Amino acid sequence: MKNRPAGSFVPLGALALAFCSWVSAAQLCPGADGPRAETTTIETRLAAVPALLRIPPKVTRPPILLWHGFGPPESERQLMDALPLDDVPAIKVYLGLPQFGAREQPNGREDMIRRQSEDLGRFVFEPVVVGAAQELPSVVTALQQLGCLRSGDKVSLFGFSAGGAAALIALAERKVPVRAAVVVNASTGLSASVQAYERATKRQYKWSEYTRELARRTDAVRRAGDIARDHPALLIVHGNDDTMLTSQDVLALRDALAPYYEKTRDAQRLKLQLMGGLAHGWTDSGHIGELRRAIAQWFNAA
Repeated sequence: MKNRPAGSFVPLGALALAFCSWVSAAQLCPGADGPRAETTTIETRLAAVPALLRIPPKVTRPPILLWHGFGPPESERQLMDALPLDDVPAIKVYLGLPQFGAREQPNGREDMIRRQSEDLGRFVFEPVVVGAAQELPSVVTALQQLGCLRSGDKVSLFGFSAGGAAALIALAERKVPVRAAVVVNASTGLSASVQAYERATKRQYKWSEYTRELARRTDAVRRAGDIARDHPALLIVHGNDDTMLTSQDVLALRDALAPYYEKTRDAQRLKLQLMGGLAHGWTDSGHIGELRRAIAQWFNAA
């Protein structure tokens, strides 16, 4: 397969012909057939989910699937530019959240504000955040069909803010085997997102029985036992200067997860890193280099 310019679009059929598994020498995944001169970026869809695949010159690890947030980075391309992870020898799969990017509705920003004001839980958090987690099994199946992932292999996950909530929900639901995960300035569920919304808008959210049940289902602290069951290597990074999502929730999450890891002597597979000077929107932070190194080291060590 010849290298294509970054951002070039390749239909799934062509992608399937080009991509093979690293199961044997005769079936070569991109990069596994010897050194390549450049990293290749391909724009496509995986089970109807917009995705950017960033393929390093050498692939020796299963894919990492990454979700952006509602603010910068707020698209798969922005996240790829901010977090290329080129020193991790895995295919990086940057996924677009539902109702964002290629799936954004006309007048998308105004529509998002309207839906937030009508019901943040039902019309934003559930379709976008929970929806992203629900799409993950289909995305993984598509990667298997393309030969980028062997059946039964564990993927890794990354999520920022709302994308971090999607990653935590996916870990709790356990519909996809996960090797390692990193969340940055993550919402720990609907309740945390509502609190952030109330702080930002000075408006009180109106709860219903439906959204209270949604909050229970998506509460990462409450579901710590589910998240920790297979002991994925989980790095929780939170900026001390994040005024949107405070560190209180991630501290509670770490404390809820820790006993499950300590019981099996896997305590080193769980880490909370509070990063001084890091705000919620980290892409223009002076600490971005430190953040990139911490994330790459975690995935390489997992």
